[in-house]
Amino acid sequence: MYIVTEDRSSALIDHELAFRAVTEAFVAAATPGAALFPVVIGHGSDADDQFTLKSGASGRFAGVKIGTYFPSNDARGLPRHGTTILLFDQESGRIGAAVEASQVNAYRTAAADAVATHALARAESSVLTVFGTGHQALYECLAVARIRPITRINVVGRDRTRADALRRRLDEHLDGVETRATAPETGCASADVIVTVTTARAPLFEADWVGPGTHVSAMGCDSPGKQELPPALCDRAALFCDLPSQSLRIGEFQHFGGEPEQVTAIGSVLARRAPGRTAADRITVFDSSGIALQDLYVAEALLARARVTDPDDATPADPVGE
Repeated sequence: MYIVTEDRSSALIDHELAFRAVTEAFVAAATPGAALFPVVIGHGSDADDQFTLKSGASGRFAGVKIGTYFPSNDARGLPRHGTTILLFDQESGRIGAAVEASQVNAYRTAAADAVATHALARAESSVLTVFGTGHQALYECLAVARIRPITRINVVGRDRTRADALRRRLDEHLDGVETRATAPETGCASADVIVTVTTARAPLFEADWVGPGTHVSAMGCDSPGKQELPPALCDRAALFCDLPSQSLRIGEFQHFGGEPEQVTAIGSVLARRAPGRTAADRITVFDSSGIALQDLYVAEALLARARVTDPDDATPADPVGE
Protein backbone atom coordinates (compact mmCIF):
# COMPACT_ATOMS: atom_id res chain seq x y z
CA MET A 1 0.00 0.00 0.00
CA TYR A 2 1.26 3.45 -0.92
CA ILE A 3 0.95 5.95 1.94
CA VAL A 4 1.24 9.71 1.65
CA THR A 5 1.52 11.34 5.06
CA GLU A 6 0.04 14.68 6.03
CA ASP A 7 3.44 16.37 5.91
CA ARG A 8 4.14 14.96 2.44
CA SER A 9 0.74 15.78 0.93
CA SER A 10 0.98 19.33 2.31
CA ALA A 11 4.32 19.74 0.56
CA LEU A 12 3.02 18.32 -2.73
CA ILE A 13 -0.25 20.23 -3.08
CA ASP A 14 -0.70 23.61 -4.77
CA HIS A 15 -3.58 25.56 -6.29
CA GLU A 16 -2.71 24.61 -9.86
CA LEU A 17 -2.71 20.85 -9.18
CA ALA A 18 -5.99 21.13 -7.28
CA PHE A 19 -7.61 23.21 -10.04
CA ARG A 20 -6.69 20.69 -12.76
CA ALA A 21 -7.75 17.68 -10.71
CA VAL A 22 -11.07 19.17 -9.62
CA THR A 23 -11.86 20.20 -13.21
CA GLU A 24 -11.37 16.58 -14.27
CA ALA A 25 -13.47 15.39 -11.35
CA PHE A 26 -16.42 17.64 -12.22
CA VAL A 27 -16.37 16.55 -15.85
CA ALA A 28 -16.18 12.91 -14.78
CA ALA A 29 -19.07 13.36 -12.35
CA ALA A 30 -21.29 14.55 -15.22
CA THR A 31 -20.24 11.68 -17.49
CA PRO A 32 -22.10 8.34 -17.76
CA GLY A 33 -20.22 5.59 -15.97
CA ALA A 34 -19.17 7.59 -12.94
CA ALA A 35 -20.87 6.79 -9.65
CA LEU A 36 -21.26 8.90 -6.52
CA PHE A 37 -22.88 7.25 -3.53
CA PRO A 38 -24.99 8.77 -0.75
CA VAL A 39 -23.04 10.67 1.89
CA VAL A 40 -22.83 9.09 5.34
CA ILE A 41 -22.91 11.60 8.21
CA GLY A 42 -22.03 10.23 11.63
CA HIS A 43 -20.56 11.24 14.95
CA GLY A 44 -18.05 10.01 17.48
CA SER A 45 -18.58 8.95 21.08
CA ASP A 46 -19.13 12.64 21.74
CA ALA A 47 -22.05 13.61 19.50
CA ASP A 48 -20.43 16.98 18.79
CA ASP A 49 -17.51 15.19 17.10
CA GLN A 50 -18.69 14.47 13.57
CA PHE A 51 -17.44 12.61 10.51
CA THR A 52 -18.59 12.15 6.92
CA LEU A 53 -17.91 9.43 4.37
CA LYS A 54 -18.06 10.38 0.70
CA SER A 55 -17.42 7.62 -1.82
CA GLY A 56 -17.37 7.26 -5.57
CA ALA A 57 -16.04 5.41 -8.59
CA SER A 58 -15.04 6.12 -12.16
CA GLY A 59 -13.53 4.00 -14.89
CA ARG A 60 -10.09 4.76 -13.42
CA PHE A 61 -10.48 4.16 -9.71
CA ALA A 62 -12.79 3.90 -6.71
CA GLY A 63 -12.41 5.10 -3.17
CA VAL A 64 -13.66 6.99 -0.16
CA LYS A 65 -12.92 10.28 1.56
CA ILE A 66 -13.25 10.37 5.34
CA GLY A 67 -13.70 13.85 6.75
CA THR A 68 -13.75 14.58 10.47
CA TYR A 69 -14.81 17.63 12.44
CA PHE A 70 -13.85 17.29 16.10
CA PRO A 71 -14.32 20.61 17.97
CA SER A 72 -13.12 18.77 21.08
CA ASN A 73 -9.64 18.97 19.51
CA ASP A 74 -9.48 22.60 20.62
CA ALA A 75 -8.70 21.42 24.16
CA ARG A 76 -5.87 19.27 22.79
CA GLY A 77 -4.32 22.00 20.68
CA LEU A 78 -5.15 20.05 17.50
CA PRO A 79 -6.97 21.13 14.31
CA ARG A 80 -10.71 20.57 14.28
CA HIS A 81 -10.79 19.24 10.71
CA GLY A 82 -9.17 16.08 9.39
CA THR A 83 -9.24 14.29 6.03
CA THR A 84 -8.06 10.89 4.82
CA ILE A 85 -8.55 9.60 1.27
CA LEU A 86 -8.48 5.86 0.51
CA LEU A 87 -8.11 4.51 -3.03
CA PHE A 88 -9.00 0.87 -3.57
CA ASP A 89 -7.07 -1.66 -5.60
CA GLN A 90 -9.94 -2.57 -7.89
CA GLU A 91 -8.62 -6.09 -8.52
CA SER A 92 -8.24 -7.18 -4.89
CA GLY A 93 -10.48 -4.78 -2.99
CA ARG A 94 -7.64 -3.95 -0.62
CA ILE A 95 -6.56 -0.40 0.10
CA GLY A 96 -4.11 0.52 -2.64
CA ALA A 97 -3.26 3.98 -1.37
CA ALA A 98 -3.97 6.11 1.68
CA VAL A 99 -3.48 9.87 1.53
CA GLU A 100 -3.64 11.99 4.65
CA ALA A 101 -5.13 15.17 3.24
CA SER A 102 -6.25 17.66 5.87
CA GLN A 103 -4.29 20.55 4.35
CA VAL A 104 -5.00 19.22 0.86
CA ASN A 105 -8.72 19.47 1.60
CA ALA A 106 -8.45 23.26 1.91
CA TYR A 107 -6.97 23.43 -1.61
CA ARG A 108 -9.48 20.91 -2.99
CA THR A 109 -12.46 22.86 -1.62
CA ALA A 110 -11.12 26.19 -2.84
CA ALA A 111 -10.43 24.65 -6.25
CA ALA A 112 -14.12 23.82 -6.65
CA ASP A 113 -14.89 27.49 -6.09
CA ALA A 114 -12.18 28.57 -8.54
CA VAL A 115 -13.28 26.13 -11.26
CA ALA A 116 -16.89 27.29 -11.03
CA THR A 117 -15.91 30.96 -10.86
CA HIS A 118 -13.67 30.53 -13.90
CA ALA A 119 -16.56 28.97 -15.81
CA LEU A 120 -19.33 31.32 -14.68
CA ALA A 121 -18.07 34.71 -13.47
CA ARG A 122 -17.61 37.62 -15.85
CA ALA A 123 -14.03 37.76 -17.15
CA GLU A 124 -13.51 41.32 -15.88
CA SER A 125 -14.65 40.54 -12.31
CA SER A 126 -12.36 42.48 -9.96
CA VAL A 127 -14.17 42.79 -6.62
CA LEU A 128 -14.53 39.72 -4.41
CA THR A 129 -16.63 39.65 -1.25
CA VAL A 130 -16.10 36.75 1.14
CA PHE A 131 -18.51 35.87 3.94
CA GLY A 132 -16.59 34.03 6.62
CA THR A 133 -13.30 34.57 8.43
CA GLY A 134 -12.18 31.03 9.23
CA HIS A 135 -9.28 28.93 7.96
CA GLN A 136 -10.98 28.04 4.67
CA ALA A 137 -11.80 31.64 3.72
CA LEU A 138 -8.14 32.39 3.04
CA TYR A 139 -7.85 29.54 0.53
CA GLU A 140 -11.07 30.54 -1.25
CA CYS A 141 -9.79 34.07 -1.77
CA LEU A 142 -6.37 32.94 -2.98
CA ALA A 143 -7.90 30.46 -5.42
CA VAL A 144 -10.32 33.01 -6.92
CA ALA A 145 -7.59 35.65 -7.16
CA ARG A 146 -5.60 33.26 -9.39
CA ILE A 147 -8.29 33.10 -12.07
CA ARG A 148 -9.85 36.58 -12.02
CA PRO A 149 -8.20 40.06 -11.93
CA ILE A 150 -9.15 40.72 -8.31
CA THR A 151 -8.14 44.17 -7.07
CA ARG A 152 -10.28 44.35 -3.92
CA ILE A 153 -11.49 41.82 -1.37
CA ASN A 154 -14.30 42.70 1.02
CA VAL A 155 -14.28 40.59 4.19
CA VAL A 156 -17.63 40.14 5.93
CA GLY A 157 -17.53 38.60 9.39
CA ARG A 158 -19.39 38.83 12.68
CA ASP A 159 -16.16 39.38 14.61
CA ARG A 160 -14.13 42.41 13.52
CA THR A 161 -10.97 41.00 15.12
CA ARG A 162 -11.22 37.82 13.04
CA ALA A 163 -12.04 39.84 9.91
CA ASP A 164 -8.93 41.96 10.41
CA ALA A 165 -6.84 38.84 11.02
CA LEU A 166 -8.01 37.40 7.68
CA ARG A 167 -7.21 40.71 5.98
CA ARG A 168 -3.66 40.57 7.33
CA ARG A 169 -3.21 37.03 6.03
CA LEU A 170 -4.52 38.07 2.63
CA ASP A 171 -2.16 41.04 2.57
CA GLU A 172 0.76 38.66 3.16
CA HIS A 173 -0.18 36.57 0.11
CA LEU A 174 -1.62 39.04 -2.41
CA ASP A 175 0.27 42.04 -3.77
CA GLY A 176 -1.72 44.95 -5.13
CA VAL A 177 -5.05 43.75 -3.71
CA GLU A 178 -6.92 46.07 -1.36
CA THR A 179 -8.71 44.40 1.56
CA ARG A 180 -11.57 45.87 3.59
CA ALA A 181 -13.76 44.77 6.47
CA THR A 182 -17.25 45.37 5.10
CA ALA A 183 -20.89 45.20 6.18
CA PRO A 184 -22.97 42.50 4.43
CA GLU A 185 -25.11 44.84 2.31
CA THR A 186 -22.16 46.95 1.20
CA GLY A 187 -20.14 43.84 0.42
CA CYS A 188 -22.87 42.38 -1.75
CA ALA A 189 -23.66 45.61 -3.57
CA SER A 190 -20.06 46.20 -4.64
CA ALA A 191 -19.13 42.60 -5.50
CA ASP A 192 -18.54 40.98 -8.85
CA VAL A 193 -18.01 37.65 -7.06
CA ILE A 194 -19.45 36.61 -3.68
CA VAL A 195 -18.11 33.58 -1.82
CA THR A 196 -19.79 32.24 1.31
CA VAL A 197 -17.69 29.91 3.44
CA THR A 198 -19.41 29.58 6.81
CA THR A 199 -21.29 27.09 8.98
CA ALA A 200 -24.45 29.21 8.85
CA ARG A 201 -27.93 27.80 9.24
CA ALA A 202 -29.75 30.91 7.98
CA PRO A 203 -29.22 33.29 5.04
CA LEU A 204 -26.25 35.62 5.36
CA PHE A 205 -27.72 38.44 3.26
CA GLU A 206 -30.83 39.59 1.40
CA ALA A 207 -31.42 38.52 -2.20
CA ASP A 208 -31.99 42.07 -3.46
CA TRP A 209 -28.54 43.13 -2.22
CA VAL A 210 -26.93 41.12 -5.03
CA GLY A 211 -26.44 43.14 -8.19
CA PRO A 212 -26.93 42.02 -11.82
CA GLY A 213 -24.07 40.01 -13.26
CA THR A 214 -22.74 38.82 -9.89
CA HIS A 215 -21.43 35.31 -9.48
CA VAL A 216 -22.04 33.61 -6.11
CA SER A 217 -20.22 30.52 -4.84
CA ALA A 218 -21.84 28.92 -1.79
CA MET A 219 -19.19 26.70 -0.19
CA GLY A 220 -20.41 25.97 3.32
CA CYS A 221 -23.61 23.93 3.04
CA ASP A 222 -22.95 20.19 3.19
CA SER A 223 -25.53 18.72 5.59
CA PRO A 224 -29.24 19.04 6.36
CA GLY A 225 -30.16 22.34 7.97
CA LYS A 226 -27.17 24.35 6.84
CA GLN A 227 -27.93 27.43 4.74
CA GLU A 228 -26.01 30.48 3.52
CA LEU A 229 -28.10 31.97 0.71
CA PRO A 230 -31.60 33.50 0.65
CA PRO A 231 -33.91 31.20 -1.34
CA ALA A 232 -35.25 34.22 -3.24
CA LEU A 233 -31.85 34.60 -4.88
CA CYS A 234 -32.46 31.34 -6.73
CA ASP A 235 -35.47 32.88 -8.44
CA ARG A 236 -33.18 35.52 -9.99
CA ALA A 237 -30.22 33.32 -10.88
CA ALA A 238 -28.97 30.50 -13.07
CA LEU A 239 -28.18 27.59 -10.73
CA PHE A 240 -25.17 25.26 -10.86
CA CYS A 241 -23.64 22.75 -8.48
CA ASP A 242 -21.18 19.87 -8.23
CA LEU A 243 -23.86 17.13 -8.07
CA PRO A 244 -27.56 18.05 -8.40
CA SER A 245 -28.99 15.08 -6.49
CA GLN A 246 -26.70 15.76 -3.53
CA SER A 247 -27.09 19.54 -3.62
CA LEU A 248 -30.87 19.22 -3.47
CA ARG A 249 -30.58 16.83 -0.51
CA ILE A 250 -27.82 18.25 1.72
CA GLY A 251 -26.43 21.25 -0.16
CA GLU A 252 -27.58 24.84 -0.52
CA PHE A 253 -30.36 23.89 -2.92
CA GLN A 254 -32.14 21.82 -0.25
CA HIS A 255 -33.83 25.20 0.41
CA PHE A 256 -34.65 25.78 -3.27
CA GLY A 257 -38.34 25.42 -4.01
CA GLY A 258 -38.10 25.13 -7.80
CA GLU A 259 -37.72 22.17 -10.13
CA PRO A 260 -34.63 19.93 -10.00
CA GLU A 261 -34.17 20.43 -13.74
CA GLN A 262 -33.28 24.06 -13.05
CA VAL A 263 -30.02 22.97 -11.37
CA THR A 264 -27.13 22.18 -13.74
CA ALA A 265 -24.04 20.13 -12.96
CA ILE A 266 -20.95 22.30 -13.44
CA GLY A 267 -19.26 19.34 -15.16
CA SER A 268 -21.79 19.59 -17.97
CA VAL A 269 -20.81 23.24 -18.47
CA LEU A 270 -17.10 22.38 -18.45
CA ALA A 271 -17.72 19.62 -21.01
CA ARG A 272 -19.74 22.07 -23.14
CA ARG A 273 -22.88 20.00 -22.87
CA ALA A 274 -24.80 22.76 -21.09
CA PRO A 275 -24.65 26.57 -21.14
CA GLY A 276 -23.05 28.53 -18.32
CA ARG A 277 -23.40 32.31 -18.14
CA THR A 278 -25.76 33.39 -20.91
CA ALA A 279 -25.75 37.17 -20.37
CA ALA A 280 -23.49 39.73 -18.73
CA ASP A 281 -26.24 40.82 -16.32
CA ARG A 282 -27.24 37.28 -15.33
CA ILE A 283 -26.67 36.25 -11.71
CA THR A 284 -25.05 32.83 -11.42
CA VAL A 285 -24.98 30.66 -8.28
CA PHE A 286 -22.75 27.65 -7.71
CA ASP A 287 -23.36 25.33 -4.77
CA SER A 288 -20.51 23.14 -3.56
CA SER A 289 -21.61 20.36 -1.23
CA GLY A 290 -18.42 18.41 -2.00
CA ILE A 291 -18.18 15.17 -3.97
CA ALA A 292 -15.88 12.19 -3.55
CA LEU A 293 -14.50 12.38 -7.09
CA GLN A 294 -12.88 15.71 -6.20
CA ASP A 295 -10.92 13.95 -3.48
CA LEU A 296 -10.10 10.88 -5.58
CA TYR A 297 -8.81 12.90 -8.53
CA VAL A 298 -6.73 15.13 -6.24
CA ALA A 299 -5.34 12.06 -4.49
CA GLU A 300 -4.43 10.49 -7.82
CA ALA A 301 -2.63 13.68 -8.89
CA LEU A 302 -0.73 13.79 -5.60
CA LEU A 303 0.30 10.15 -5.98
CA ALA A 304 1.58 10.84 -9.49
CA ARG A 305 3.58 13.82 -8.22
CA ALA A 306 4.91 11.80 -5.29
CA ARG A 307 6.14 9.04 -7.62
CA VAL A 308 8.01 11.59 -9.71
CA THR A 309 9.60 13.38 -6.78
CA ASP A 310 10.24 10.27 -4.64
CA PRO A 311 10.58 7.34 -7.06
CA ASP A 312 12.35 5.17 -4.48
CA ASP A 313 9.24 5.26 -2.31
CA ALA A 314 6.90 3.97 -5.03
CA THR A 315 5.11 0.71 -4.37
CA PRO A 316 6.13 -2.00 -6.90
CA ALA A 317 2.52 -3.03 -7.50
CA ASP A 318 0.14 -0.45 -8.98
CA PRO A 319 -1.52 1.07 -5.88
CA VAL A 320 -4.55 2.47 -7.66
CA GLY A 321 -5.45 -0.53 -9.77
CA GLU A 322 -5.47 1.39 -13.04
